[in-house]
Amino acid sequence: MQEQYLFEYAVIRVMPRVEREEFLNVGVVLYCAQLKFLSAVISFDEERLKVFCNVMDVHEVSKYLHAFERICKGGENTGPIGKLSVAERFRWLTATRSTVVQTSKVHPGLCTDPQQMLLRLNGELVG
Repeated sequence: MQEQYLFEYAVIRVMPRVEREEFLNVGVVLYCAQLKFLSAVISFDEERLKVFCNVMDVHEVSKYLHAFERICKGGENTGPIGKLSVAERFRWLTATRSTVVQTSKVHPGLCTDPQQMLLRLNGELVG
């Protein structure tokens, strides 16, 4: 039997009008400390977002969403946040905020393959 690894994940959401607390799930970010794994998948459907909120700058939101992927990868070209440790980057990405792009609460789980779990969660929670 393969070893099970503890992971944490959060759903990435777009909340066009924060005061209304309505959101659209657009991705998942997953962190596994034991494997030093941090990755995000964005499933951003521009047409769906336009139907959800037709006054939003979809191009600007797309840039913010894809920043999740870049920060997860880390490195020199990802700004000061991208230079933090894997755990610090995950905590920064999932910190509570009142902005258009937010994450759900962090949820734990066990898996044998974090990349496969990330894709599975994205399929189940984002579609």
